[in-house]
Amino acid sequence: MEVILYLSVALLALAFAILVYFVAQTLKSVQKTLLNVSRTMDRVQQQMQGVTHETTELIHKTNKMADDAYEKSQHLNSVFQSVESLGDSVKKVNSSVDTITDTVKSKSEKHSEQIARVMQWGEAAIDLWGKWKVRNPESSNSVRGRNTGDE
Repeated sequence: MEVILYLSVALLALAFAILVYFVAQTLKSVQKTLLNVSRTMDRVQQQMQGVTHETTELIHKTNKMADDAYEKSQHLNSVFQSVESLGDSVKKVNSSVDTITDTVKSKSEKHSEQIARVMQWGEAAIDLWGKWKVRNPESSNSVRGRNTGDE
């Protein structure tokens, strides 16, 4: 029975030694992994610092561009107001032209009969002048001579 006890203690010591060996191997592996993680974290931190710096510069440039765009839009407001004012003026001119056109149209419609009479009288006068000219060719030459100063 003693032998079994010694064998049990020896087996227990062997099992403990094997356990210690594998725990040591695991700890070495964990140490290497943590070292790699540490190096990776250092690289990530350096890259993040670079990205942070670039992002800060980009934000400053974006803010400058936004300020510039705002200033330019403020300057354009006066241009748009001028264009709007010009549009209003053109509308007023168009309205005035429409009013004048309507007035001329209504006046011409009112006086169209009188204009037709004047046209008839004008045609009659031209016909009479032509007939008179044909009948009295000598008197028309002397009238022309007096008017032009050929004598």
